[in-house]
Amino acid sequence: MKKYLVQFKPFLLFVSIFFLTYIVLTLLYKFYLNSYQANDLDGVSMITGANTEQLLQFFNYDVSIQKSIQDPWLKIIINEKYVARITEGCNAVSVMILFVSFVAAFSGKFKKTLLFILFGLISIYILNVIRIALLTVLVFYFPAQNDFLHGVVFPLIIYGYVFVLWIFWINRFSKYAK
Repeated sequence: MKKYLVQFKPFLLFVSIFFLTYIVLTLLYKFYLNSYQANDLDGVSMITGANTEQLLQFFNYDVSIQKSIQDPWLKIIINEKYVARITEGCNAVSVMILFVSFVAAFSGKFKKTLLFILFGLISIYILNVIRIALLTVLVFYFPAQNDFLHGVVFPLIIYGYVFVLWIFWINRFSKYAK
């Protein structure tokens, strides 16, 4: 038994750190979400909505993002047409938790790990705002493609980017890179 523990120590260490980090961050996020009333949208989602609105306005779209009165989401309105909504799941926090957990499990030197996590979180957030803005515009022009765009294309973009970050991290900075 001891032989197998020694043999699989790197794998067991990775799995332990990954799940411990993932569970702790998920619980912290859950506590954060529970601090809001049932019909309120969390602050991260509100900021994501505001940044999406700013990005679309930068590209001269007549856009308005409004808080739903009775539901926990933001309505995205283009040219006075309700196109889409931003819910808590749109803020990419769950993707960020997954990203941080993986990088922590394949950690390298503390400073590099911390800087890479910071870079990753900021870039994931920016990509997510761009993703929401693009999705909104495409759904405005191609409403029949909503399910395909929302369910396939745009998850591939965000998860694909995180995957590329992971591969870059493992190959360049992780202690397992060598």
